[in-house]
Amino acid sequence: MKEKGFSLLELMIALGVAAIIATFAIPAYRTHVMKAHRLDAASALLRAVQFVETARLAQSAELDASPTLDAGLDRVPANGAAIYNVSVLPESPTNGGYAVEAVPVTDGAMHDDACGVFVIDATGLRWNRPPAATTPLDAAQSASCWAGRS
Repeated sequence: MKEKGFSLLELMIALGVAAIIATFAIPAYRTHVMKAHRLDAASALLRAVQFVETARLAQSAELDASPTLDAGLDRVPANGAAIYNVSVLPESPTNGGYAVEAVPVTDGAMHDDACGVFVIDATGLRWNRPPAATTPLDAAQSASCWAGRS
C-alpha cells in the first residue's frame, strides 16, 4: 500500500516560496500602514483646525487663550492605541494666531518616521519637522508627507 503525502523536498520548496513572498510582502505592507497613519494625522489636524476656528469664533474678544481640543480630537486615532498626540500651540509672530501639531507617540509605530511632526497653522501653512527639532523639513518633503507619499 502506497502512502500519500508530501515529501520533505516538496515541503522545503513550498516553505522557500512562502519565504520569498514574505520578503516582499511584509515591507510593502509596512509602507502602506505608515502612509495610512500619515494621512490619518493630516486628517486629524484638519478636523482640529475646524474645531479651533469654530471655538475662536464663539469666544468673546477679550479671551486670548487657545482652546483645548476635545477628547477624540487630541489623538490619532481617536480610539485604540494613540499613534500621534494632537495639540494646539499658542500664537506666535508667524503662525497667524495658532498652530495645531500632531506629534508621534514616543514608543508608537511612527516614532522614527521621516515625516516626524505634522503642523498646520492659522494661515493654512502645512509643514513637518523632526520630533526633536524646531526647523521644518524642506517644502517638497513636507508636501510629500501631507499627501501620504513619503
